[in-house]
Amino acid sequence: MRVYVPLTLPGLAEAHRTGQLGDGPVLAHAVTPALRAWYASDDLEELEYAALSGAALASLRLLAADADAPRRRVVVAVDVPDDAARPGPDSGPDAAVPGEVRVAGPLRLAKAAAVHADAADAETDVAAAARALPAADGGDDAAQGTVDAAEDHELLWYATQEIPHLIG
Repeated sequence: MRVYVPLTLPGLAEAHRTGQLGDGPVLAHAVTPALRAWYASDDLEELEYAALSGAALASLRLLAADADAPRRRVVVAVDVPDDAARPGPDSGPDAAVPGEVRVAGPLRLAKAAAVHADAADAETDVAAAARALPAADGGDDAAQGTVDAAEDHELLWYATQEIPHLIG
């Protein structure tokens, strides 16, 4: 199963230094039954894109919580055994968003298939989206439009060998 782990550039630098994305459980996004039901598609490529998009939003949330991190969303794609990822709760106050999973750890960076990250030209929109996220969560339509503007930037694909370039 491919999972998408949301990070920031400092989080990616730490993973590169330690060789681990986390000890576990690690928050990630994947194609789950809940995501399939929510997205209503049988196209695996579309479903994986939806999982990647969910992880990109989770990365934006990490950026909103870390004012010092460069304003670029980062998602690491990792292949894990199917039984390593467990969906979050479907209801209640701790309900997971569709596709959100917890991956038993430790999760080694060496298992990563790729890294997805914003280009530098997305930083202004991503910064605005990180600032607008709390208001968007509260139902502010204008703030949601700002968050959506960041989502208009496609994450670029990087080979894992390019991580030093990304964090340098």
